[in-house]
Amino acid sequence: MKLPAWMHSLRFRLALMYTLLALALVTVVGLVMTVQLLRDLNGQFQARLDERADQLAQAQNNPSEGIGQTQTVPSGSYAMLVDSGGYVQYATAGLQDFMGAQFPFAHQMRAKVGDVPVRVAIRTLKRGGFVWVGLSEDTLIQARQSAMRVLLLALILAPLLTLVLAWLAGRRALRGLGQAAQLAGRINPSHSVAALPLPRRQDEVYELLSAINLLLSRIEAQQAREKQLLGQIVHELGAPLTVLKASLNRAASLNTDPDVRRAALVADELTFTTQDLMQLARGQLELTLAYHYIPARQLRERLDRLVPGTVFVGDWNAFVLCDPDRLTQALRNLLANARRAAGAAGRVELQLQETPLLITFIVQDDGPGLPPELGDRIFAPFVSGAGSSGLGLSVSRQIARMHGGDLMGGNRPEGGAQFILTLPGSDIGDDDTDVEELLEYTEPNTLLPVPRNS
Repeated sequence: MKLPAWMHSLRFRLALMYTLLALALVTVVGLVMTVQLLRDLNGQFQARLDERADQLAQAQNNPSEGIGQTQTVPSGSYAMLVDSGGYVQYATAGLQDFMGAQFPFAHQMRAKVGDVPVRVAIRTLKRGGFVWVGLSEDTLIQARQSAMRVLLLALILAPLLTLVLAWLAGRRALRGLGQAAQLAGRINPSHSVAALPLPRRQDEVYELLSAINLLLSRIEAQQAREKQLLGQIVHELGAPLTVLKASLNRAASLNTDPDVRRAALVADELTFTTQDLMQLARGQLELTLAYHYIPARQLRERLDRLVPGTVFVGDWNAFVLCDPDRLTQALRNLLANARRAAGAAGRVELQLQETPLLITFIVQDDGPGLPPELGDRIFAPFVSGAGSSGLGLSVSRQIARMHGGDLMGGNRPEGGAQFILTLPGSDIGDDDTDVEELLEYTEPNTLLPVPRNS
């Protein structure tokens, strides 16, 4: 059985632990106090019974000492005088039926007079026979029942009150921890983040946030070193690759050998990969866009050369405000992935849709689709479901967001993958409309939800 989420919280577990401790303490202390109380009551009851039995026996053994005194039996007490033959010679109220009869309670230390339970004391007389005294245990039984009710009430109320108070106290005490978790949840290691604010009280939450801040600084330093190293590597590879690409393209234009053309395509692929690596090394903060207002058909012509076999649909007479090189790089990555998934004979389609508020590029293929277990991680650097470098989608999303748009991906119901790259339209202003809000009305239901990190 799956428990509710709040039952897994630290606050609930602490409250439950305090409740169990309170229950154990109340049980032990309550039982000890109750047993001691009942023992004292029982001792007082027995002492009172013995005292009455002694008084009656003394009066019968020494009648002269009782001259002028009236021997009375208190309410709730019973007494009988039994002769040496075992017959009742005198009985108080409630026992009159036994007058002259054989003593009815032989060998009984507890008896019942009607419905009243009585405890018995017997004193032997000097002249023979004995005095039998019974004292009602009603008050003692009521006292026992009252003590047990109080103990039971304490066992119920004490844990409940402890649970409620511990829950409220835990909510206050752990509030700082919850805030720390929310702050830590917003951390995106791929971006530079400010240090988390520290509380004034230097408690466990303070230590936790201090440790997170130290970890963030280490991550940022490590990422800076990695980006620097990556940039140096890509820079060293860039120049030879450019020369190799130019030489192979020139050879391919003069030679129909398929191996030469294939080598030229591989050189192009390596060039784009180095561009993606360079962009990753520079990071979003250091990358600037060179905006141009260009006809969409220019993009189409460039993409058609880069990814042959792409089917272009939609209205390509529109104009797009973008960095042409970066947008071409982003779309080329999507088309290259689609071609890789669909194969040489598969269908790869790029559709352009334009509204006054939004320009949408839709890349579809009829390949096997995206691995569902990857989810939104498909956009993380070096994560790939098709054996590629895993950089293309990450770079494409970065480029889309730098343009004020976004990139989302998912699987189509009829099969194959679909990626949607959106850019703000010509009528959208910086503060007028959130692109993400527009996406809610334009994307098919099959797309994966893609949160923004802004």
